[in-house]
Amino acid sequence: MRSPMQVRARAMREALEHLVGGLGTAFLALAAALWLLLVAMGCLVGVGLLFVPTALRLQRFAADRERARLSRWGTEIVGPGPAPARWRDAVRDPSVRREWRWLAWHATVGLIVGILGITLPLNAVRDGTFPLWWKLLPPGDATSSLGFPLVTDWVGAFGVWALGIAWIALAVGFGPALARWQARPGRRLLTLPADVDLSLRVAELTATRAAALDAHATELRRIERSLHDGTQNRLVAVTVLLGAARRALARDPSGAEEILGRAQDAAEQALAELRTVARGILPPVLADRGLAGALDGLATTSAVPVRIDVDVPGRCAASVEATAYFVVAEALTNVSKHSGADHATVTVRRRNDRLAIDVSDDGHGGADEDGGSGLTGIRRRVDALDGTLTLTSPPGGPTTLTVELPCGS
Repeated sequence: MRSPMQVRARAMREALEHLVGGLGTAFLALAAALWLLLVAMGCLVGVGLLFVPTALRLQRFAADRERARLSRWGTEIVGPGPAPARWRDAVRDPSVRREWRWLAWHATVGLIVGILGITLPLNAVRDGTFPLWWKLLPPGDATSSLGFPLVTDWVGAFGVWALGIAWIALAVGFGPALARWQARPGRRLLTLPADVDLSLRVAELTATRAAALDAHATELRRIERSLHDGTQNRLVAVTVLLGAARRALARDPSGAEEILGRAQDAAEQALAELRTVARGILPPVLADRGLAGALDGLATTSAVPVRIDVDVPGRCAASVEATAYFVVAEALTNVSKHSGADHATVTVRRRNDRLAIDVSDDGHGGADEDGGSGLTGIRRRVDALDGTLTLTSPPGGPTTLTVELPCGS
C-alpha cells in the first residue's frame, strides 16, 4: 500500500508530464492559430486562398497531436480523418469548427496554464536549494524566484528556502487540477459527434471481431499441430511399443522389459509435450505468481539479458494478463533471434483503464511486421482484445514495441 505522500508525489509527477505534453501541443496550436489568422487575412486580397490547404492541414495536425496525447492518459479520442482542402468545406465541417474553438483556447489559456504548471516545480527547486548557492551570486542578484526580497544574510536565505517549500505545496496541491483544466477543452471539443463516432466504432469493432476470430483460428491450428506432430506421435509410439512388449513377453522377457522402458520414456515425453501445449494456452505461472512473476520467469530464460519493470496495482482480467504475457514472450523471442541486441527492457504500467507494455532493445533495428518475425501474431492477439500496437524500429536501432490493452477501470 502506498502512503498518502507517495500518492501525492505520483499524482504530481503525472500532472507534470501532462502539463509538459500540453505545453508542447499549446505551442503547436499557437503556430497553427497564427498561420490560420495570416491566411485568413491573405484571403481578403486573394493571396491567402493558395495557402488554405496547408493551414487546414497544420490545424488538423495540431489537433491530432492533442488527441494522441489525451488518448495516452485516458479514453481514446478518434480523429475525423484528413483535413478538407477548401475553405468552404472547412466552414461547413463541424469538426473543423470545433477545432477552431480548441485552437483559440489552447493557444492562449492552455499555453498559460502549461507555463504556470511547469513554473511551480521549477521555482520550488530554485528557492528550495537557494541556501546552497546564494553566496555565489553577485550582491544585487541574490533574490527569490519572485525577484524580491534582496538577500544579504542567512536569515534571508532561509526565508527564500521557506518560499521554496510553499512552491512545493502549491505544485502538489494545484498541479493535478491545472493538468485537468488544460486537458478538459480538448476532451470536449476534439471528440467526434456521437453519430460519427458511433459509425467509426462499429467499423472498428467489426474489424476487431474479424481479427479475434482469425487469432482464435490460428491458435486452434497451432494447438492441433502441436498435438498432431508431437503428442499424438509419442502416444502412437507407446501403443506400438506396448504391443511389441506383449508379444515378446513370453519368448524374451528381458527384451520385453527393455521395450517397456522405451514405452515409459515415450509416455513421459508425451506428458511433457502435453504440459507445454497447456502452458501455451494459459500459463499456470500467471495464476500462481501474477503478471510480474510470470514476466520475471520469461526474463530468466531469455537469451538476451532483460530488465523487467512492472508497476500494475491489482490484477487485470485473465485474458488481458495472458495476452500481455504472450506479447512479451514473442517479443523477447524476436529480440533473441533477430535484433542482435545486448540488452532488452520490459516496462509494464497501468494507466487508468489501459495496460501499457513497452519492450525495447538496443539492437540493429529495422524490424518489419511483414518480415516473418512474429509481429503479425502479436498484432492479432492485441487486436483481438481491442488493443493498440505501435512499432518503432529505425535502421540502426533501437527498437521499441508499445502495446496498450484495455483492462477495465
